Amino acid sequence: VSSVMVAAIVFDQATKWAALTFLSTPPYKVGVTPFFDLSLGFNTGVSFGVFADIFGDQQWPLIAITFAIASALAVWALRSDRLFEAGAIALMASGAFGNIIDRVRQGAVTDFLDFHAMGFHWPAFNFADVFICAGAASLVAISVMSTAGVGSKDDG
Repeated sequence: VSSVMVAAIVFDQATKWAALTFLSTPPYKVGVTPFFDLSLGFNTGVSFGVFADIFGDQQWPLIAITFAIASALAVWALRSDRLFEAGAIALMASGAFGNIIDRVRQGAVTDFLDFHAMGFHWPAFNFADVFICAGAASLVAISVMSTAGVGSKDDG
């Protein structure tokens, strides 16, 4: 589990370094497909810029809150005796720690994955965000399957 966390944080930071390095000069965007661009952006709020007006100039309270949550998730992941649960929680913790590193280093989270289609534009995000969402979705799926008895010893 700890190796999953380290690998996810390293991958996240490496991709953000690449985005900062290669997208920091105009036009700050590289079209990859008709619906996907690499586009440099910075988020001072929570998910998708929510509360940016509150935390924009005050990153330390957000860092402290996120650090407390990420630390609790990491402890939970390390103590879990269920492999898939531990992996899902480790992904969420890793994503949170990856975004904390950005906030401490530069006062905002680096975003660069930019999806859009048919006039709809999804807010830019990064791999830390992917890890958080994938971990949360996995944890929900594991919980639902466990509640439904899928994969239990009584199945059969």
